[in-house]
Amino acid sequence: MKTLIIVPAYNEEGNIENVIARIRRASSEYDIVVINDCSKDRTKEKAEACGVPVVSLPVNLGIGGAVQTGFLYAYYNQYDVALQLDGDGQHNPEYVKELIAPIEKGEADVVIGSRFIQRKGFQSHWLRRVGIRTFQVLNNLLLKQNITDSTSGFRAYNAAAIRLLQRLYPSDFPEPEALFILKRCGFHIVEIPVEMNSREAGISSISGFKSLYYMIKVTTSIIIEFMRGKNG
Repeated sequence: MKTLIIVPAYNEEGNIENVIARIRRASSEYDIVVINDCSKDRTKEKAEACGVPVVSLPVNLGIGGAVQTGFLYAYYNQYDVALQLDGDGQHNPEYVKELIAPIEKGEADVVIGSRFIQRKGFQSHWLRRVGIRTFQVLNNLLLKQNITDSTSGFRAYNAAAIRLLQRLYPSDFPEPEALFILKRCGFHIVEIPVEMNSREAGISSISGFKSLYYMIKVTTSIIIEFMRGKNG
């Protein structure tokens, strides 16, 4: 299958070269594109120096807009599989082939790398873990599926999911809400255990009180998306 690894990056000059190098060591047969979300540092220059395509957005769209740009790139270049791997060094490229395998075997449409199945490696800070647990309860109640790590941005998608999300991907804190869109459209979602790292350099876009806003905003969006699905 023709496979693309989408690397969204915002101010990741301290991480991007190592992330690309690790992807190449683990899965050199796959293509890479970096989505530079209007970084204010040298993310673009450092990614280009690694010899990978870089799509530079003229304004900062946030993680949702950056990832949707990656889906557009995958869709118009006719990729069979797209895998999202963040540019901050938290996702281990060594798991890329494991994430893609269920799609290649026809066992899943979307595969999520979860840090909470085996609970190894970096588990995120406590306030964000509270939010993740809240989303897990909502998933059980509303989706009737136990998704342990709905905020994980380490995911693989088949061509049908790419086709949907290049049009409908949520713009702000998208990962949990995207699951509801995918489930409403009948996609089969599975999780596999992965081990994640703490951020190697730079500052997370979701920290401090923004984590609380994140939890409230995403919970509201999930309920709205659920009601929209019930109403057809």
